[in-house]
Amino acid sequence: MLHVKANDQVLVLAGKDRGKTGRVLQVLSDRKRAVIERINMIYRHTRQNPQQNVQGGILEKEAPVALSNLQVICRECNQASRVGYSRLSDGKKVRICKKCGGTIDK
Repeated sequence: MLHVKANDQVLVLAGKDRGKTGRVLQVLSDRKRAVIERINMIYRHTRQNPQQNVQGGILEKEAPVALSNLQVICRECNQASRVGYSRLSDGKKVRICKKCGGTIDK
């Protein structure tokens, strides 16, 4: 189980966007990376392809960030925190905030 899931609010700990927060759009679990909204923006130069109706030009898009450089922001205490795991009474495994003890999962 990864400490980051899609739609989590995260804080970037390292890199050119250190200190910024954003929402996780996609988690690439096989590469241990995540794509975060408006974080780690890159420019992609694309060639026009009339057969596929692709407009050429310079596109701006998000590049993946390593999961080790991210920290989840707790919904209850609104602080970046490490993630722990716990089991509920019904046996479901949930992520918990190490600072306040609240559940991160809905």
